[in-house]
Amino acid sequence: MLRILFFIVLLNLCAVSAFAQQADTTATAVKQQADTTATAVKQQADTTATAVKQQADTTATAVKQQAVPAAVVAPPQTTPPPATPPPTTPPQATQPGPKKVYYGGTVGLSFGDYFRFSIVPFVGYKLTPKLHIGGKVGYEYIEDDRYEEKLTSHNYGGSVFSRVFPRPSIYGHAEFAYMSYKYKVSETESDRFWVPFLYVGGGLVKPIGQNASVFVEVLFDVLQDDKSPYEDWAPFISAGVGVGF
Repeated sequence: MLRILFFIVLLNLCAVSAFAQQADTTATAVKQQADTTATAVKQQADTTATAVKQQADTTATAVKQQAVPAAVVAPPQTTPPPATPPPTTPPQATQPGPKKVYYGGTVGLSFGDYFRFSIVPFVGYKLTPKLHIGGKVGYEYIEDDRYEEKLTSHNYGGSVFSRVFPRPSIYGHAEFAYMSYKYKVSETESDRFWVPFLYVGGGLVKPIGQNASVFVEVLFDVLQDDKSPYEDWAPFISAGVGVGF
């Protein structure tokens, strides 16, 4: 009986020992499996981390390479817009000054045995409002029936003059003229002579419009040349029109 019990106990011990060994073996296998899994997971994590780091480094390098040219290349220079000038006051319209040049002329007619038509245009210049200078050209056509054979003549010449205006409507006049005249030297012959004149006198001016005036003047020849066709100290009376006078 004791042997049977001992044998049973021995079998149980053997079973327990075998179970313990099996447990140890299982635990060792489980530990080894766990270590292997942990090592694989760590290697995978390291590999993933390395790949992620390399990808990040590559991306950072590419971004840096792209950013460097942008930083190195200077932005294009642009011309600044012109500064707006300050507002200026528009210039005031100035009234034109008085005209310095004026012009006009006289026309003369005489009838009878001594027919005379003359035209004397002139141009003047205002040195000052009271002192003028100018020039004239003159032409006259003569038909003289006082001779047995009628004399027809074309006389011409020119002159220079000066005028002094003590008042706007009154002026003193001095003029040197040189005229060519045709004369009868006999009943059948005629000749031409140049005759000098020095006229002195004055005149009156009367405006008839915005820029036109009429004038009348009385002059005397103070040279009294021997070849003058006029009577001694005969007055020369003329009237005319001037523009800008």
